[in-house]
Amino acid sequence: QVQLVESGGGLVQAGESLRLSCAASPRTGSPYIMGWFRQASGKEREFVANIRWSSSVTIYGDSVKGRFTISKDNAKRTMYLQMNSLRPEDTAVYYCASVITRPIYGVSFYLQPREYDYWGQGTQVTVSS
Repeated sequence: QVQLVESGGGLVQAGESLRLSCAASPRTGSPYIMGWFRQASGKEREFVANIRWSSSVTIYGDSVKGRFTISKDNAKRTMYLQMNSLRPEDTAVYYCASVITRPIYGVSFYLQPREYDYWGQGTQVTVSS
């Protein structure tokens, strides 16, 4: 059973930066994809970014492209989200998630929450104006 734990959230002013971490356990084997989602109060979960573990190929949501950077540490089985130039509209609970098994059939960019197998508990990011 995979466990994911997010950390690094907090309260910042607009224009500042935060770095989120997502640690996975046990630290054996490798996921297919790990990603970040966020959910603002009263809204649906929104795709932020994901990374293919083997190749490090990344995808970013339009709202964060150019400001956020996703990365990983293979040995620590940890994923990071560097969040720069934060805006009030970035305020949300940020969740990390993982996809364990590569599909045999079909093609997916893994932009939807339903496509992920495991989820962390979330970490709050609040950006004041």
